[in-house]
Amino acid sequence: MFDSQSYQQALNLLHKASTPFGFVAAVQEHDNYKRVWTRDGVITSIAALLSGDKKLIETAKITIETLLNNQHKNGYMPSNVSEDGSVSYGGTSGRADNPSWAVIGLGVYTLLTDDKSLWDKYQPEVSKCFAVLEAWEFNGKHLIYVPQSGDWADEYIQHGYVLFDQLLRLWALRLASKFTQNKSCEDKAAQITSSIQSNYWKADGQPNAYAPNLVHQLKDASSDFWLMGFNPARIYNYFDLQANTFALLLGIGNTSQNDTVANYMLHLHDKRQSLLPSFYPTIEASDADMNDLKNNYAYNFRNKPNFFHNGGLWPVWNGWAVGALKMQGKDELAQSLLKAIHQSNAKDDLFNECFHGKTDKPCGVPNCTWSAAGAIIAEQAMINNDFKKLFKF
Repeated sequence: MFDSQSYQQALNLLHKASTPFGFVAAVQEHDNYKRVWTRDGVITSIAALLSGDKKLIETAKITIETLLNNQHKNGYMPSNVSEDGSVSYGGTSGRADNPSWAVIGLGVYTLLTDDKSLWDKYQPEVSKCFAVLEAWEFNGKHLIYVPQSGDWADEYIQHGYVLFDQLLRLWALRLASKFTQNKSCEDKAAQITSSIQSNYWKADGQPNAYAPNLVHQLKDASSDFWLMGFNPARIYNYFDLQANTFALLLGIGNTSQNDTVANYMLHLHDKRQSLLPSFYPTIEASDADMNDLKNNYAYNFRNKPNFFHNGGLWPVWNGWAVGALKMQGKDELAQSLLKAIHQSNAKDDLFNECFHGKTDKPCGVPNCTWSAAGAIIAEQAMINNDFKKLFKF
């Protein structure tokens, strides 16, 4: 199914979000959204590259250059860059996912354009990205420790060894291994893959566990999906759509695990015939985790039950999920999610950032660029073999 009208509207928004310094996160100013953000900009750039639109591909190139030109001397990447050139590297905590996203953006650009000039130009910056990620392991055990508010879900509860961030680093290393003669990227990717497989899926006795406390903690984990994350005090026993999607895309699991994850996604979709929530179940007001959630915000509290990160529905991550399900041969569910993405993006002012987990009503920033990017990625994943190239190693 190719929805030409919805797809064209998504492309139109990317054109509106194109500036001389890259893709901005939203076309109207709202809470600093009208800036070039590392993760938003890279995801939008990937959508642009998959689209084949020459003007959008040029903006993708500029976006990547803007981000890498503003890398901190210590290796971490900007949270965002404004039109006047001012740079933020994060709020209360830094952005542990951004070094990976920067390398991913550069790698995907190189892969899909066959233009290696940017890759060659930014090798010092790539090396610094990997070096700072290595430092953030703190113990040399192949998993980075992510501070609270340290990745895309920056008003949610998670901190510690968050799976999604490990997967982004793995993807960055695998892409880098395509363009470098240095075997260290390939070796590190293999070590991270092994650590993920050993620590984020519930198993009898949990052989090769990261730490002794994880063995008894994982007894309470679900057997239906990859673990969201853990830290010395606890595991996070929530379904993380982003982590499970990229575990499928990167081939982390075996056939049985992949089928189990896809069936859980189907179960969630069948409950409401809508987009999949980024985190499930929702944290309710009476839940203990609400204590960690209720004060973690910058401008106003958005994580009420079924809002924003707390059970909210995000077209961008559902777009990647469409690609993962298509690659698993789950075409019917992929098509159904794609339809839900277009239906959600068409509401109100178009391309809202996220939607209420029960009512499907918009509850985020309108004209949000990566919501349009999610639709483009999903459509391209259904028809374009270039999507598969991103995960073929």
